[in-house]
Amino acid sequence: MPEIIINGPAGRIEGRYLPPKVVNAPIALMLHPHPQHGGTMNNKIVYTLYNLFAQRGFGTLRFNFRGVGRSQGTFDRGEGELSDAAAALDWLQTYNPDAPACWIAGFSFGAWIGMQLLMRRPEITGFISIAPPANLFDFSFLAPCPSSGLIVHGTADEVVPSESVQKLVDKLSHQRDITVKYKSIPGANHFFTNKIEQMGNSVGAYLDEMLKAPAKAKAAG
Repeated sequence: MPEIIINGPAGRIEGRYLPPKVVNAPIALMLHPHPQHGGTMNNKIVYTLYNLFAQRGFGTLRFNFRGVGRSQGTFDRGEGELSDAAAALDWLQTYNPDAPACWIAGFSFGAWIGMQLLMRRPEITGFISIAPPANLFDFSFLAPCPSSGLIVHGTADEVVPSESVQKLVDKLSHQRDITVKYKSIPGANHFFTNKIEQMGNSVGAYLDEMLKAPAKAKAAG
């Protein structure tokens, strides 16, 4: 799990990168929860997502936003963190210039940043959004949402009410040619305490389904 350093807009960005085992593999970027509430790239959910993508052959990168761990800079209310994410994606693409697909996955605050990055980078082909804080941050920029993806939320989330996430899902589900799947994990709180395995199983099943879909389409053609 090589440690890497990226030249970011606020200085050094600390990351961990697992290169793909084959050439021309897809790539995936992980985004961690709120820096001011203990969020780091070593968060259990972020680490689980990182491994799920790596196990499926992706070139996979997780990193610390500015001011977290060894990353330089200070918290910037989301604007700077979005720039950090863009720089990390640039780095990932530089080392994987022929990647056939690009995914982003974020948890909580990281899900919000990830969805913003999705709007700015048309090459992103899919997303995983874990416990998106739809009641705390504005998601109205998703008009329309440019890619299909998966949203996972816990029914016992004490930070983000299920109703707010359901409204977001309903809004995104009315778009043509975009499929946003919603998986609700019974009894899971915001951090999926004792439920991370169930969350991971849901994400893994979705990734397997999506990775088979292009192969099916190719075979049919």
